[in-house]
Amino acid sequence: MSMLTSLVRAYERLPDAPPYGYSTEKIGFCVVLNRDGSVAEVIDLRDNDKKRSPRMMRVPQAVKRTVGIVPNFLWDKSAYVLGVTAREGKRTAEEHAKFRSQHLDWLSGSDDPGLLALARFLEQWTPEIFIQQCWDEAAKDQNLAFRLAEERDYIHNRAAARALWTKVGAAGAPDPQLCLATGSSAPVARLHPSLKGVWGAQSSGASLVSFNLDAFTSYGHEQGDNAPVSEVAAFAYTTALNRFLEKDSGHRIQIGDTSTVFWADATDAGVAAQSEAFFGAFFDPVATEKNSADTIAAQLERIRRGERLAEVAPALEQGVRFCVLGLAPNAARLSVRFWWENDFGTLTAHYQRYLDDMRLDPPPREGWPPLWRYLTELAAQGKRENVPPLIAGDWMRSILTGAPYPLTLLSTVLMRIRADGEINARRAAMLKSVLIRNFAKEVPVALDPANTNKGYILGRLFAVYEEVQRAALGGNVNATIKDKFYGAASASPQKVFRTLDAGAQNHFSKLRKQSPGRAVNLEKLLGAITELMEPGRDPIPAALGAAEQALFGIGYYHQRSDFFRKHDDTPITEADQ
Repeated sequence: MSMLTSLVRAYERLPDAPPYGYSTEKIGFCVVLNRDGSVAEVIDLRDNDKKRSPRMMRVPQAVKRTVGIVPNFLWDKSAYVLGVTAREGKRTAEEHAKFRSQHLDWLSGSDDPGLLALARFLEQWTPEIFIQQCWDEAAKDQNLAFRLAEERDYIHNRAAARALWTKVGAAGAPDPQLCLATGSSAPVARLHPSLKGVWGAQSSGASLVSFNLDAFTSYGHEQGDNAPVSEVAAFAYTTALNRFLEKDSGHRIQIGDTSTVFWADATDAGVAAQSEAFFGAFFDPVATEKNSADTIAAQLERIRRGERLAEVAPALEQGVRFCVLGLAPNAARLSVRFWWENDFGTLTAHYQRYLDDMRLDPPPREGWPPLWRYLTELAAQGKRENVPPLIAGDWMRSILTGAPYPLTLLSTVLMRIRADGEINARRAAMLKSVLIRNFAKEVPVALDPANTNKGYILGRLFAVYEEVQRAALGGNVNATIKDKFYGAASASPQKVFRTLDAGAQNHFSKLRKQSPGRAVNLEKLLGAITELMEPGRDPIPAALGAAEQALFGIGYYHQRSDFFRKHDDTPITEADQ
């Protein structure tokens, strides 16, 4: 099933989806009209919260504006409806003139009281009246709708208005063509409606499907004829996507710069909702908190322990087709970072494999961190907006499909460790996961004293040298050996470890006086690790490759964490673990 076809099916299952030709928009004010077209009052529809959010209202579908001046039907922003704006508004007069002339043309011949009142309002309105009648300045640049003074419903909901909108929409419809999304013959959409809510995209909306340059066309076709999707299908898939992209929709999570939406295709609505709740909980801790009071939290824990989905939630094993779409901004368009569709059972198996790849002891303090938390480890200063582009989408695609991880994940983690010297559980887990999946290496989950890999041994050895320094000097060190030498030691160990060994002997001489027992234990550990190296003239290699550098970091993390364990082997308590 194609992405657009799946979205059309998702629209058909939406319980409160607007019908074809209508969309849900933000309406800030309502202009109440008398029958003679005069203004009875202006009602502020915004919420009374601090943000003063406009009311979401179903109205005739918004037009798609590029550079042209095109009015919406029976509603629009103040520049079009009233000819006023809070900004400079170089085209405001033209926009209002177009709204006025177009509506007077549409409404001519109508005998409906509501439509007649709107026509009379437009005939007598001038932008100067806004100041003369002391309208609320907050109405500027808000979307406005209309209703009659003696009625409660809006003019655009009147039967005559709906019939007129159907007539307006059918005017000039193109000849039917075969729709690629539905397979039926219907008029093709020349321009597809905009999508809103994608992080980083234009607030006015961006296009998923568009053709606006000759380079994008084929065989001389124009606009939507290059990829014929019917107007009904275009409306359906954009309506569904806009609904999924809404905040707190329960169908979206943010993975780096990729706005990720997901939905289930199942005959049983309850089963579909359950699978969507599971997916949200897989990658979003907020979703987990929302479901903590019901059985999903307990079932999620069982899945994370590795139990098969057929045992945890048998209804989800088969018959649930799950879809995940990743969208990222690209100027006025949207880029599809990934599109995945498969059985929910397959998705769960791939998720469990991802967890197994990331399993580490000691684990991160927060248990199973969300994916975005891992991504911040790749960003300068730990800021989500600094996450390298593409890597989030590529990694998410690998998790969904079970494919090898992007190698940029490995190189970026190593780069960040060299830059800030931080080797924590999350970074070590990412290094481990890439080594297992991409290099088929056996990487220990916890400290492995018998592991003979050169990178792992040297990482442990480096951690011991650091501990010797810490034990001898305490906290009175401006810069530890990790701060000074970690990058060079992990990449070119032969140049560094002689210096580290010489420094350790000086520290040992001081430690023997302060804590003889501690000095003996560290000397024994140092000797045990050194014995694991291959005998030879110089067992320390001149350089380590990327995979060996990753094992160096994991060995360092394991050995350093072990120093902070109590004798009863309780977990470490240091703040950065």
